[in-house]
Amino acid sequence: MKVILKQDVPSLGKAGDLIKVNDGYARNLLIPKGLAIEANEKNTKTLQHEKNNILQKTQKEHKTAQDLALALSNVTLTMSRKVGDQDKIFGSVTTKDIESALKEKGYDIDRKMIIHDEQIKSLGEFKIKIKLLSGVDTELKLIVVGE
Repeated sequence: MKVILKQDVPSLGKAGDLIKVNDGYARNLLIPKGLAIEANEKNTKTLQHEKNNILQKTQKEHKTAQDLALALSNVTLTMSRKVGDQDKIFGSVTTKDIESALKEKGYDIDRKMIIHDEQIKSLGEFKIKIKLLSGVDTELKLIVVGE
């Protein structure tokens, strides 16, 4: 029997896959538990329509993320911090600080998207990487100055 998976099933496949399984397995386990539906003509057409909608939505989100990445690549953030000896700042510049500075400029970026490996504990110019979506990332310039 051919069925369309409604959810990911580890031993069979991912949601939306059209697979062939034994009749008893489909009737006694997959369909009653809501993991799959029978692959008749109506369900196959519905699945194809949903896949097209998801694909269009994904393409739209990807284009929006690319436009945002282009805009963010031209952004320069300047933060002032209190400075101690040898131009070391008190504390460090965190992703939360960068997130709030971006929000002030009108960009709604979650701090989980902001990636920087080392802690920023000194004055200077830094490149901050932002990962918007899978495959879409950008860098912006952060300048830390003393007060």
